[in-house]
Amino acid sequence: QVQLVESGGGLVQAGGSLRLSCAASGRTFSNSAMGWFRQAPGKEREFVGSISWSGANPYYADFVKGRFTISRDNAKNTVYLQMNSLKPEDTAVYYCAARNSGLRATSPRLFDYWGQGTQVTVSS
Repeated sequence: QVQLVESGGGLVQAGGSLRLSCAASGRTFSNSAMGWFRQAPGKEREFVGSISWSGANPYYADFVKGRFTISRDNAKNTVYLQMNSLKPEDTAVYYCAARNSGLRATSPRLFDYWGQGTQVTVSS
């Protein structure tokens, strides 16, 4: 079992930055691929980015490429989502997810554990 707790969400103006953190406990974090997803009101949950167990070659959705960066610190059992140049359309609840596999993935069906989410609101 893995427990995931997100933090770092909040209200920011367009063009601003936020850094989300996801602290993991339970199963060996360093063996798990991690992902970030988001869900806006009335919309389905969508993939934001994913990182493998090693942290190499994170993969991003097209709409965040060049703006968001995923990283991880296996010594701290934490994964991060640095969000820059935020836009109002980035407003959503952001979720951290973990896999029982070390390989990154894009489909939420491939992730086994989920956090409760953290709200990000970007004002225009």
